[in-house]
This record gives sequence, structure tokens and C-alpha cells, in this order.
Amino acid sequence: MAAVTIDSLLQNPSLLFRPKAKVLLKPPRSLDCSRNRKLPLSRGSCLCSFNPRRTIHVVRASSSETALIGNFDISSSDDILYKDIFPVKRIEKVEGKFFIRLDRSKDQHDWQLTVGCSLPGKWILHWGVSYLGDSGSEWDQPPKGMRPPGSIPIKDYAIETPLKKLSEGDIFHEVKIDFNPISEIAAIHFVLKDEETGAWYQHRGMDFKVPLVDYLEDDGNTVGAKRGFGVLSGAVTGQYRIMSQVAYFQVIYRIPSESTLGDVGALQQFSNVLLKSEASHADSQNNSIKSKDSKNKNRCLEGFYEEQSIVKEVSVGNLVSVAVRKSPETGKVIVCLETDIPGDVVVHWGVCRDDAKIWEIPAAPYPPETTVFKNKALRTLLQPKATGNRSGALFTLDEEHFGFLFVLKLDDNTWLKFKENDFYVPLLGTSSVPGQYGQSDSTSEEISSKSYTDGIINEIRNLVSGLSSEKSQKTKTKEVQESILQEIEQLAAEAYSIFRSSITTIPEEVLSETETTKPAVKISSGTGTGFEILCQGFNWESHKSGRWYMELKENASEISSLGFTVIWLPPPTESVSPEGYMPKDLYNLNSRYGTIDELKELVKSLHEVGMKVLGDVVLNHRCAHFKNQNGVWNIFGGRLNWDDRAVVADDPHFQGRGNKSSGDNFHAAPNIDHSQEFVRKDLKEWLGWLREEIGYDGWRLDFVRGFWGGYVKDYLEASEPYFAVGEYWDSLSYTYGEMDHNQDSHRQRIVDWINATNGTAGAFDVTTKGILHSALERCEYWRLSDQKGKPPGVVGWWPSRAVTFIENHDTGSTQGHWRFPGGKEMQGYAYILTHPGTPAVFYDHIFSHHRSEIANLISVRNRNGIHCRSLVKIVKAERDVYAAIIDEKVAMKIGPGYYEPPSGSQRWSLALEGRDYKVWETS
Repeated sequence: MAAVTIDSLLQNPSLLFRPKAKVLLKPPRSLDCSRNRKLPLSRGSCLCSFNPRRTIHVVRASSSETALIGNFDISSSDDILYKDIFPVKRIEKVEGKFFIRLDRSKDQHDWQLTVGCSLPGKWILHWGVSYLGDSGSEWDQPPKGMRPPGSIPIKDYAIETPLKKLSEGDIFHEVKIDFNPISEIAAIHFVLKDEETGAWYQHRGMDFKVPLVDYLEDDGNTVGAKRGFGVLSGAVTGQYRIMSQVAYFQVIYRIPSESTLGDVGALQQFSNVLLKSEASHADSQNNSIKSKDSKNKNRCLEGFYEEQSIVKEVSVGNLVSVAVRKSPETGKVIVCLETDIPGDVVVHWGVCRDDAKIWEIPAAPYPPETTVFKNKALRTLLQPKATGNRSGALFTLDEEHFGFLFVLKLDDNTWLKFKENDFYVPLLGTSSVPGQYGQSDSTSEEISSKSYTDGIINEIRNLVSGLSSEKSQKTKTKEVQESILQEIEQLAAEAYSIFRSSITTIPEEVLSETETTKPAVKISSGTGTGFEILCQGFNWESHKSGRWYMELKENASEISSLGFTVIWLPPPTESVSPEGYMPKDLYNLNSRYGTIDELKELVKSLHEVGMKVLGDVVLNHRCAHFKNQNGVWNIFGGRLNWDDRAVVADDPHFQGRGNKSSGDNFHAAPNIDHSQEFVRKDLKEWLGWLREEIGYDGWRLDFVRGFWGGYVKDYLEASEPYFAVGEYWDSLSYTYGEMDHNQDSHRQRIVDWINATNGTAGAFDVTTKGILHSALERCEYWRLSDQKGKPPGVVGWWPSRAVTFIENHDTGSTQGHWRFPGGKEMQGYAYILTHPGTPAVFYDHIFSHHRSEIANLISVRNRNGIHCRSLVKIVKAERDVYAAIIDEKVAMKIGPGYYEPPSGSQRWSLALEGRDYKVWETS
């Protein structure tokens, strides 16, 4: 089932920088969400339509319970023991209009194609042209004079132009393309892209094609009037071509309505008149047409206007309010739940007796419209409130219950949960109520903290606005822009630190006497908590035993004891290649590594020893099950039985009918067209299934260079991983076979991809690996500092999204495509395990003679709190030595040259050393 989850509090500044205890004791904001399902969507309005409710064993409410509903005011703080407001996010579909118009431009010499859309969003026209004499479906870039302002080239075949509103009152965003009809262009091709969601809008699964000559074949994607129907030629009259719908006749030519036509014959007579008119006109122009260039002999432009419906998925925010009080009359606990979510909302609920949070059905009474679900839980339909567009229910419970558990059910496929878990409301005793512990804090302290953090937020917004403005990008140097980005990240870290310190701590006596737990803080899927250390849990040969999952399960405790917090498992799906990187049936998880049940056992064991688990998912390509009529493998089977529309059109080997690829092609298998809505929907459901069925916590994304990072953002927002990292791999810069010192262009490409995901994923720092190779192999340690004295890889620009490594299953193992310099592996690990970024360690190195040294480095990192955003001060980068101080806590050096940390106010002690490396920490 699809699960819609709560927005991370870290992405909601209005909730982020307030002490939670204070929030709980304040009245919530007024909830006003329009329930009109026919109006266009605005912020907060809703357009959902759900299946009718099924009635199963309805349990009637008592009269006393019903009476309480009118008396319980959730906005009042009197006698409330607990109160919280949860922001929730769900997806709705909104319908709008999309139009295409071809007519003469204002000067009456050129022609103009206009494309517009009525839905709000950041719309981009992705377009190109085809020329007279072209064969196939390839696009070309249009002449520069034809490109509207703001257009940017995409590779060598397309242009992207933003749609804009011409004035504030306009409904449509639109773009106008002017062109000379006497040219070599045969057709204009385009698709519409929504940059906010990454969705592509096509015409019957193909690009829209506007023909500019008569003889082009209609491949099913042609828009405009059809040849052979009655027209008034736009070449002479400038009028629009008449469309086949009666409505267009009425608008353009004011033909009487259908009720006054009498019969179909009247309409047929009018059509015949038009046909005769066109024939007559064609005869009169015959001589002039013959005199034109032969390539243009069939060109006869005719204006048209065409509208189509367009549907967009939008994210809609709502609130769920929960309050708990104790009834002075009965001594029972009353839970009030309200929400502004429109439509029928069902609360799937129960109670628990301890921290294990095992669901139970409480004793009656129950709210109205309550049913029993499989003797395991209750389901209550929320009732509309008398005032406002809200619904809610009251739940009366005995004092003995420890907590109240629930999830919200919107329809059979959509559930609202809290951070991937059930909503949980504590009930037992006032000592466990978060609201009790903030009452002694002064109001002035709250205002001071909030105003300070609000100031930080405003400062970040100002910096971002200044950096992103077009004028700023032209005037600010790259160095200044990088400085601003670093300042933004530092401000964000400072604000987050204030937020963490402002959360009220529950007294020790309330916690268990035998165990104190430190809650993990989820920052984002791109960083996890920031303190992750990743283990790659396989090599290129791991599949050969046929029982790798069970072998890894036996080593789970050992791997965890070394200090690893996250493990990356091999691709789980059925695959043409035994290693798993040529997936076939995505839902078949019986692979060469083991069965699906063994995989579940492994994941469970890794969770039990405190490790998060990443699944290796291959989204770029997929191997087909069947051949098409031409004998090409591009028809898929299994649960995701796609046809050749799921394959990109510019993959030369697999005859796809999709759009052109948004990245580089992988030539060994059909490249998947992620612009197709059905493909994205299926992949999001599959990732959600893996999360729920197997228990994966996040993803390693294979060959992400093959498709646009915006699609990755879509997939990650749908599957909500704890951590995600992409493999964006391409060549570094070399001159005459020698690696360039400046690798900014290489790391920029990786950063661009991360940015396309909106920072929701990190990326393997291939730049750092390559530079470490050259520095250690050639004894050129000066390479480890860029021109500005910073780390030269992605870790020097965007450390929180850089996953550093020195080896993996491709570069090392038995493949050895780019093996790290032999004998110098520990220098590499001394670098990545002391520096910022998220370090990844290869399985072969863990279970080798390097094991104890790696464990010691991990211990130093954890002991000193080194994390993905730690600060690096490079103090030496010379021919034979590199040295740096990290967070003023750890000093390190690699290389045969000499370095000792400076003696002064800080006292340094040697933590460990090995062949050509040393690490110190402050005493």
C-alpha cells in the first residue's frame, strides 16, 4: 500500500525553532481548508475523491460519549495533559488546461507557435525541430534566431524555454516561438516539463508534433487541424483552421447551435462550402506555389487553436491535532483528535500497555461510526465539526492504558503515518506528558530563542535569494558564491543546534533505570544523522556461494562492533547477470545471493545489531522478457509488464517509443524512460514495497548518470529513505595522460546532479578517489589541496552530500577496473575516516589484515565526534606529505614526509600510526 508520511520537522521552519513544550500548550492555528472539490487547487484547498466506506460490525457510541464531543474544545489549554499538532502531506491530482496555438505574428510576415498552461508551477517547454528531408524521429536544435529569451540548449538536440505569465492577471503561463514559414524546418516537436515535480507531459506517449508542411505522416502525435477537412487557409486569411468539434465552429464562425441546425445535413452543407472555398483558393494559388523552392512545394500553413486537459500531482499540507485530558467526572482519559483533511477520514486505532506498543482493542464505549477490524484494531470515521472545515472524534479510555496508537486511512491505498511509524500519544500519568516539563521556562526565554532562530532563518533566505538571482550570478565571483554557500550551511547547523537544545529533556527518573536511549536525529535522506559510517557488504564474487545473505548474517555482529552504522547490500532482484546489475523482474527477489526469506532474515539481524540497511537499486535500465515484432528485446514481463513506451527513444539498440533520455545511455540493456508517468508510479510503488516488505532503510542508486536527478528526488520523496547515495561516475580531467590539478569541472558535474535531486541524495565522491590515486601513487601530496587551500573533491564543496571511498566492487575485487595503489590503502582510509563527508569502507578491506587499523580509525572518528560537516584546516600539502586538523580535535598526516601538530594551547597525543600515516587527538 502507498504510505503518505509526515513532513520532516527540519523542513518546516515554523515548527522547527520552537521549544516543543511551548507549542503543546498553545492554541493551534485556525484550520481552514476548502472542501470544494470543483474549484482549481489553491494552497490548502483539496480535490480528493475517495471510495465509499465499507461497513463492518458497527459499534454504537454511548450517549455520554456523544455529549462530550460538543464540550471538548481542543483550542483550550485548560486541564489538557498533552497536546500536539502534526503537519501531514498528501498527494492530490489537479486538472487544468494546456493549449497550443499557431497563427501569424504581429508583423504578419512570420508565424508564431504559442504553448500555454493554466496550472501553477515551474513549466518548461522542452523542444526542438526537424528539417525537410530528415528521416526518423530525431530532433535538432532550432536556429538561434528562433529561440525565445531565456532559452538554454540541452545537449545538441533540444532547447528548454520557461513558460511565463505575460501579466499578473493572466491565467496561463505561456511561451511564444516566432519562425519564418519560408525555411527548411518541417515540424516543431515538444514536450512540457514541470520542474517542480519532474513530470513530463506528452501527446499519447510521444512528443507533440506541429507540422509546418503538408506531406508529413501523422504518427499519432500530430497536433493541429487535420489535412482534408474544410479550412480557410491561414496563409491568405490569417484565420484559424476550423476544428472538428461543433464548439469550435460556434466560436470561430458563429454557426447556430446544434439545436437550430435541424439535422446533420446542414452541417455537412457548410463543410462542403468550406471545401469548395479551399479548392478554389488552391487553384488560384497554383502558379505561385510552383514558383517556390521545390522543398517547400507542400508548405501551406494554417492557423489553429487546440486545448487539452492536463493533470498534475501536487503536494497538499494539512494538520492533525491531538489533545488529551482527564475527565473529572469519570476519571477516564479522553483523547480528542481533529484534522482539516477533507473527505472521509478513517482513524485506524488501538491502545498499548507498555513501550512495546503492541496494539490492543480497548473496552467500550467507542465513538460513533466505529467498526472492528479483524479483532486487532478499531476503525472510526471522523465526524464533521459544527464550525469550520474540520472533522474529529473523541476516544474515551481507561486510565490503565499506556498509549494511544493510530494511523489515518484516506482510501484503500493511502495512509498517513508519522515518520514511517504509527502515531503515538502517551496516556499513562501526567509525568510522561511532554507538556508538563516546559512550564517553568520563562516566556521571555522562549521569545528570545525564537527571535534569534527566526533571524538566522531570515539571514539564510536573504543569502539564498542573493545567490540565486540572475544578476547576482553574473556579478559575484565563483569564490564569493562558494563562500555564501558555506555560510548558509554553517547558519543552518547553528539553527539546528539551537533547536536541539531548546527541546525539553525528560527527567532521568522518568526514564528506565536500566537503560537510557539517545534518539537518532534524522536530518535528511542525503545525510542521515551526519555521523554515518558505511560498510559495502559485498564484492564482485559474493554471488558465487549462492548463500551470501546467510554468510553476511553470521558476520552482522562483528561488522557492527567495528563501528559501522550503515551497510550497503547487493542488488536483490532477479538479474540476467549474476551480480544483479542487469535486473529483469523487479518483484522477484530470489537472486544468486539468496532467497527473499533469507534477505528478510539478514535485514532483521542487521537491525538487531543497530545497523541501517541500504538496498542497491538499479533504476536506469531493465532487461526485457520478450522481443517485439522486429525481434528486439524491449517488452517486459512480471508484475511490471511495460511495453516499449518505457524505453527511451534515443537508445539505438532497443527501439524505444518513449521520450529521449534525460541522461547518458547504458548500452547493455534497455534504458528506462523516467519521463513516463506510469514508469515513475510503478517505481515509486516498488521502492515503497521494498521498504515495507524487506525493511530497507535507504538506497544506493546505480548509474544515476543515466537519468535526470529530478526523478531521483521524486523517488526519494515517495520512499522516504533514511539515507541515499547515487553513483555518478565519469572521467576526471587529464592532459596528455597526466591528471590535471584542477578537477573543479569533474566535481561540479557531481554537485550538479546532487543539486538536481534537491539535496535529497548524496553521491560517491569519485573526484576525491581519483585525486588520492594520483597523489599517493606518484608521491604528489600537493594535489590534496585545491587552489583555495580546501579539499579538492566534492567533500571540499558540499561535504554533507559527499560519500568518500577508496575502493568498491567495480574498482577493486576481481574486476580491478581502477584499483587503489597497492600497499597504500591505509593512507586512503586515514584520509577519509578523519575528514568530513560520509566514509565508506570496502568489504574486502574489512576482512583483511587492514581490519584492526580500520577499526582504530573508526574509533578515533567516533570518539571525537567527526561528522559529515566537520571543518578541515589543511596545514601542509607538499610533494611528500599532506597534513590537516579537523574540528580542532583531530590532526592527521599521510605520506613519507614529516609533520607534527603544533605545540601550544592544545595538547596533542598520538592516537595511532601506520605505514606513512599518523593520527593525533587533543588530550
